[in-house]
Amino acid sequence: MASLLSPLSINGVELQNRIVMPPMATNMSTLEGLLTEKAIRHYAERAEDVGLIVVEHAYIAPEGRFTEKQLGIYSDEMMEPLKKLVQAVHKKGAKIGFQLAHAGSRAKPEIIGELPVGPSPVIHPLGDVCPVELSKADIARLLDLYAAAAERVKNCGFDMVEIHGAHGYLLGQFISPLTNKRQDEYGGNTQNRAKFPVQVVKAVRKQLGENFPLFYRLGADDRLSGGLTPDEAAAVAGCLVKAGIDCIDLSGNHCLYLADNKEQGYFVYLAEKVRPEVDVPLLVTGGITEAEFADDLVRKEKTDLVGVGRALLKDAAWARKAVKELAGDMVE
Repeated sequence: MASLLSPLSINGVELQNRIVMPPMATNMSTLEGLLTEKAIRHYAERAEDVGLIVVEHAYIAPEGRFTEKQLGIYSDEMMEPLKKLVQAVHKKGAKIGFQLAHAGSRAKPEIIGELPVGPSPVIHPLGDVCPVELSKADIARLLDLYAAAAERVKNCGFDMVEIHGAHGYLLGQFISPLTNKRQDEYGGNTQNRAKFPVQVVKAVRKQLGENFPLFYRLGADDRLSGGLTPDEAAAVAGCLVKAGIDCIDLSGNHCLYLADNKEQGYFVYLAEKVRPEVDVPLLVTGGITEAEFADDLVRKEKTDLVGVGRALLKDAAWARKAVKELAGDMVE
């Protein structure tokens, strides 16, 4: 029986345990999107006894930036500090991944200097600006940008890439019927709305090669009337895996990450929907703070990996304490 402390191999990369520090924005980058020494220390301090750290969402194009000091991965100039980050985390024994993102219609004109783009000219449920609809030429350009960003990540020495398709950002906007009203092959039924995300996966997979772990953070529920449902998201997950995904990381979409929810494991219900549709590991987050609770999720096969976010932000030694606590329970 697997536990939180069991190792797990994903496409050739061995994780020492099932504890994951999920991507969480630090806003510690420069105005140009360069990682800072402060951010490197932030991650290194939390790497001990963690199986995998996934670095915060990084924008693949300037128009996809969400906040002023967000991390970027849109040019080769971003690479040198990222290489230092990889080395710092590897020294602590953890593996490290990197998340590729584009804010789409959640981007703010005052941040990017222009109107944001989106699948359709529809105001985002969390926004107040009508975006410019992406043309097919725009979509083709974005595919190239995702692939180029993934290549940079691989060349920096990261152990995996994650594509951000949650929290109401661009790929989640395509999947949601609330923000995708297109009349072409990218809109309409669930399969069509998932076409662009699937194309992104294929483009990134081609760039990375077959033997490199590729995760997808799937916003699997809008929790809004007329929005994306978990049943639809489960079907999308199946398409993503067929396109080349090695692990599905589950979270919310237009409902974001439910930061005010006090219940532990509030996204576990999404895994129950997605599990029957895929044959790859699942990663679940959602207000998890207790090592015993996280361990129980793995032992009961509700998930394969457990994301511990705010608890690790609050206590950099959370993983070390969890390993000590659970190892003691095993001895007893």
